[in-house]
Amino acid sequence: MKKILLAFLVILSVVLSACEETGSVDSDNGTSTIEKIKKSKKIVIGTAPGYAPFEMTDLKGKYVGYDIDTAKAIGKALDAKVEFKEYSFDGLIAALQVGEIDMIISGMTITGPRALSVSFANPYFKTKQVALVPNTDTTTKVWTDLDKKGKKIATVVGTTGQLITKNTFKNAEIKDYKEMAAAALAMISGQIDGVIYDESSIRIWNKQNGKSRVIDNQISAENLGIAVKHDDLKTIQWLNSFLYSYIDGPEELKSRNYWFENDEWYDNINNKVEAE
Repeated sequence: MKKILLAFLVILSVVLSACEETGSVDSDNGTSTIEKIKKSKKIVIGTAPGYAPFEMTDLKGKYVGYDIDTAKAIGKALDAKVEFKEYSFDGLIAALQVGEIDMIISGMTITGPRALSVSFANPYFKTKQVALVPNTDTTTKVWTDLDKKGKKIATVVGTTGQLITKNTFKNAEIKDYKEMAAAALAMISGQIDGVIYDESSIRIWNKQNGKSRVIDNQISAENLGIAVKHDDLKTIQWLNSFLYSYIDGPEELKSRNYWFENDEWYDNINNKVEAE
């Protein structure tokens, strides 16, 4: 009996050793993203420019914005070069899943359905969905006033605003656009009656372009998160620790103040978008 038990323990030890070598007992199923970045000294960030003031391009084609600053701060903390890859917003998760990028930092709202495909670090920014209407509209007081037959409401493809609008608005016609700016221009030109999108971006557009007003009552509140490959626990733990020290620190406060509290950057942004 003792010999059988000894043989069993030897076999178990060999199996466990093999599992450790292949990483199958590691929750990350192999090398985590954070380990890969530390080894290669390079981090690839997925972004979808057009979401002011989080991610945009300037007149020279350079990526700028609050999320871009956050990504650079992560690169600095890891002593790694930061490379940005541009996608449409609804293509970001697929790019992460196939390994084209290491992280998504692109104003992505943390949701249950998305969490089935990727893993999120703790929220780094809180926002909400609101409505934008033309200033010729003097009757809309709250966003529910837009949910009427004959009204046309614009959303942006792949965003939570699109999902919320289609689940909440029962009477208005919903039209999808690739970018918020294109939707807003369509509204100004009379093609649609209102735009549903994130408050920060809507307020900046309204301030700079005029001819519109913001409906202040929120449709929903949302937390933005950094996404990594699913179940990459080591990377999530590192990001949570980083965000704990970064948010409300000098570097983040400087970035937040620059992008959200003033608009001196606006004239240097490539915001020429055609209405669809």
